[in-house]
Amino acid sequence: MNQAAAGASSAAKGEAGERKTIHIVLHEAKDTVGVAVIEGIKAGSQLNAWIMDEDEIVTVNAKQDIPIGHKVALKDMKVGDTVFKYGVDIGKVVAPITAGEHAHVHNIKTKRW
Repeated sequence: MNQAAAGASSAAKGEAGERKTIHIVLHEAKDTVGVAVIEGIKAGSQLNAWIMDEDEIVTVNAKQDIPIGHKVALKDMKVGDTVFKYGVDIGKVVAPITAGEHAHVHNIKTKRW
């Protein structure tokens, strides 16, 4: 088992030892978005987000359907805020985003141009 899978396995267990489904993955606690790693995330679902570096799970409620591989906002962000994914600055917010919303090209743009 690779290190990431081992971490997901340990993080995915609650206090009583029950397994939790991981819906979103992020590297660092400072990340403002995570990546959806399962299909079929529907608005209204409670999502488990695994923070790899801390081997910790936080939760967020999906406010929109989120396609697999797409970003999910983990906190509210205002226009001009920096977006962090995998510990890296990936751009700026161009339309307000609330926690649980789909974060994509309609509300995030690169800072390069």
